[in-house]
Amino acid sequence: MKYQLKINKLNDQLNFIHLEIDDAIEVCEKAIKIILTSVEELKKDISKRKFKSQEEEIRFFREIRPQFTSKLIYYNKIYKIETKKPRGGRRIVRKYYRNELQKLKQFFDYELEFYKYYRTGSTYLDYKYFVRGDFDIKLSLDSLYFESDLQFATLHSYKVAKIMAHDLLEVYIEDKLIETNNNLSQKSSQHQPNINLTWTGSKVALTELLYAIHSEGVFNNGAVDLKTIAEFLESVFNINLGQYRRTFLEIRIRKSDRTKFIDSLKNNLLKRMDDADY
Repeated sequence: MKYQLKINKLNDQLNFIHLEIDDAIEVCEKAIKIILTSVEELKKDISKRKFKSQEEEIRFFREIRPQFTSKLIYYNKIYKIETKKPRGGRRIVRKYYRNELQKLKQFFDYELEFYKYYRTGSTYLDYKYFVRGDFDIKLSLDSLYFESDLQFATLHSYKVAKIMAHDLLEVYIEDKLIETNNNLSQKSSQHQPNINLTWTGSKVALTELLYAIHSEGVFNNGAVDLKTIAEFLESVFNINLGQYRRTFLEIRIRKSDRTKFIDSLKNNLLKRMDDADY
C-alpha cells in the first residue's frame, strides 16, 4: 500500500508539471528531477528492509519498481527526441518521428521472447527474472544490469520498465505525427458554441469519459474516431486534454479504480434518484 502511495504522489507531481508547463523539453527537465528524487527515496526504503518472501520480492521488481523506472526512461527519451528534432518543414519532422517509431519497433522485435512472456502474464521464470543476486548467463541480459546497484536491480526489471516506457513513447510520437498533420487554420475556424462551459474537473476524469463515450459508440452510430470526439470535448468544455492517449494508458494500468470517474457518476446519479424518491 505504501508503494502505491508513493506512485500516486509521483503521478500527481508529474501531472501538475504537465498542467503548468507546455514546453516538452522543460517538462522533461523538471520531471526527471522529481523522478530521480522519488527513485532515491524508494532505494533507501528497500535498503532498510528485507522482503518477507520471494513472492514479495518478485512483486516489487516486476510490478512496483518498473512503474518508477519507466517514467525516468520515458521522460529521458522524450528529452532526447525533442532536443534532437530537426528544424524544418512538416515533411522533415514527420520523417524524424517515423524513424523514432521504427526504433521502438526494433526494441520490441529484439526482446520479442521476453515481451511475449511479460504480456501474456507468464510467471514460470519470475524466480530468475525478478529475484536479486542470481542470474542465468544463458538468459538474455541487459548490460545495464551489471552497471546497476545489484541490491536494487534484477535481471529483467529494467526490461519491464522499458516495455512500459515504450508503450507511452509510442503514443507520444503518434500524437506528434498527428499534430504535424493538423491544419491550424481549420482548427481555429471550428465553430465555437454560444454557451461557454469550462470543464473544472480533472483531465484524467474527462479522458476517462472520452474513452467511455467512444467505446459506447453514441456519436454518429459509432462512426466517429477518438480524435474527433477528443477535439469536440476540448472545444465544448474549453480545455486542452494534452496527451490523452498517454493518460489513458496510465488509467489502464491502475491496480484499482480504473473507472473512478465513471463509477462516481453512477453513484451520484443513483443517490440523486434515491433522494428524489423521498
